[in-house]
Amino acid sequence: MADWFVCVMGIATVFIGLIALVFICTVVSSVCKIFAKPQSTSSAAPKASTTKLPSSAEAIANKGEIIAAACAAIAEELGEDVKNIKVVSFKRA
Repeated sequence: MADWFVCVMGIATVFIGLIALVFICTVVSSVCKIFAKPQSTSSAAPKASTTKLPSSAEAIANKGEIIAAACAAIAEELGEDVKNIKVVSFKRA
């Protein structure tokens, strides 16, 4: 067999396989849509959250514990001792 024939057959096989994969995904998606339960309109719209987030002026109750946990995680990742980590700023994103 010629080299060009082998290359053309390989490329054709890949593209036919990809087209078949797209077709199979489309069929499975349509079958899943048919058998999926329809959502009611009341559950489709998310409810507004009434939870009040603390403002930047309000202090976080356990800020020291959060900073200690973050420093421990960073120290573990870096392979350092927690004593070597200095926290310059810790702000809520």
